[in-house]
Amino acid sequence: MTAHKLLTSGLEQLGQHDPQAVDKLLAFSDLLLEKNKVMNLTAVTDPLEVVTRHFLDCAPLACYAAGKTVIDVGCGAGFPGIPVAILSDAKVTLLDSLGKRIKFLQEVIDELGLTGTQAVHARAEEFDHREEFDLATSRAVARLNVLAELSLPLVKVGGYFIAMKAVGSDEEIEEAKNAITILGGRLERVIDYTVPMSEGRKSRLVIIKKIKSTPAKYPRRFQKISAAPL
Repeated sequence: MTAHKLLTSGLEQLGQHDPQAVDKLLAFSDLLLEKNKVMNLTAVTDPLEVVTRHFLDCAPLACYAAGKTVIDVGCGAGFPGIPVAILSDAKVTLLDSLGKRIKFLQEVIDELGLTGTQAVHARAEEFDHREEFDLATSRAVARLNVLAELSLPLVKVGGYFIAMKAVGSDEEIEEAKNAITILGGRLERVIDYTVPMSEGRKSRLVIIKKIKSTPAKYPRRFQKISAAPL
């Protein structure tokens, strides 16, 4: 099966039939894999696996982003932010502390004409846009209590932080409940889903609502967050 057919079929299973989005995602895949030859962006190097492990894994998040201002905290190679930008009308900010990644993502934005998307080189705890976003999301590998302290301060009251996690993250979620409360959030629900066209592989969305303002002393400096997570 070609990457085009695999992606089209997977998106159709999610109710997302958009040939233009398919073309843009595959163009992103080409740019990603070409740049990956000289820069460590992803361990996934098979175009078919890029479709399933990256694009179709991230695609379910797009429905939560529609019409919203979104920040992807620690966006890495652009996941989930670039697929969300392509599959929705969200205005997406890609935030990462590594300049080389942001430079690559700006090239992607320019090449694909993603006019509502920006790539910003900054650390999340130093990014001066407190409580400005409808939705923060992250697929970063940090534990949830750390991601919550980096992400929830950026979310408007009434907005959401949605973390992408593995289905085996129950202990991590339990561990983060105190941090979520302190930071003004409330764990609303956990959604496990099967990634289309992936032979049954499952992923998880941890959905946290921002119910009150985050206390001014958060986020702390990253060294403190890492040394003493909430």
